[in-house]
Amino acid sequence: MKVVAVGGKAFVTGFVLSGVNGEYVSTPTAALEKVQSLSKDPAVGLIMVSDDVAKPIAEQLTLMRAKKAIPLIYEVPGPGSKKEKVEYRAMLRAILGV
Repeated sequence: MKVVAVGGKAFVTGFVLSGVNGEYVSTPTAALEKVQSLSKDPAVGLIMVSDDVAKPIAEQLTLMRAKKAIPLIYEVPGPGSKKEKVEYRAMLRAILGV
């Protein structure tokens, strides 16, 4: 299974240098379109999305996670991001519709 990083140039370049596939996007809308197309590829097992482009489309990403378990869509802090506490229980409730 492939791993793909989706985000800005600095975010993706770091992953590409370590051997991970990457897709550059400059807007949240472009990121959503890229994630949607990557999720249709059966060879992709993990999509890492930069948090700066993922925040505006978080609701759509949660809906995608609820519909399909693989690929795993994971938000990763990008360069210069501030440390934030993630409420995994709330995210799981949204995914499960509880």
